[in-house]
Amino acid sequence: MKELAPSILSADFSKLGEEVAAIEKGGAQIIHFDVMDGHFVPNISYGAVVLKSLLGKTKLPFDVHLMIEDPDLFLEEFATDSTEYITVHQEACTHLDRTVKHIKSLGIKAGVAINPATPVSALECILDEVDMILVMSVNPGFGGQSFIESTLKKTKALSLVRDEMDRYFKIEMDGGISLDNVGRVLDAGTDIAVAGSSVFHSEDIAKRTGEFLSLMGE
Repeated sequence: MKELAPSILSADFSKLGEEVAAIEKGGAQIIHFDVMDGHFVPNISYGAVVLKSLLGKTKLPFDVHLMIEDPDLFLEEFATDSTEYITVHQEACTHLDRTVKHIKSLGIKAGVAINPATPVSALECILDEVDMILVMSVNPGFGGQSFIESTLKKTKALSLVRDEMDRYFKIEMDGGISLDNVGRVLDAGTDIAVAGSSVFHSEDIAKRTGEFLSLMGE
């Protein structure tokens, strides 16, 4: 099943609960949290306090994307009963295997993200351990960027590797995904499409969520 994960990075935080309720009404399957520290990426977003403010306010599971240095220091803060995935960056982890095992020890599915300039080959030794690979289709740090078309090649390559290895880690894509390109994103092998401004900057968030899902065949 293909899933839509709206990113609250683009939400209006003065009415966050209302907008999360709208994506849930529209049929979204998961909520994406883009956590930035101002060090690994050139921006600061929010921390675990915002994530925890939604506990009990939605039935949607949490998909936590840590764009931070030293993620091991903060994993426990994001491990809640609603957290399904915690994803760390290959580029930010000195001991990636240890970090993935740390996430799993918390009872959470482990994901690893790669930036647009990082090759799929950098994941070769971790694919047996992960539950999800996140392909960044923009350079991380800001919402509302344009989709980098060449990243579709990496998603296709990951999908082929997954088939050859007879594994089932999910493939997620994040950055610049819109109604215009979500079809190509899914055709490349993506299982979870992250969409931020293209969902939350619409006049009717629930309707826009439904429009995405109709194009995704859900």
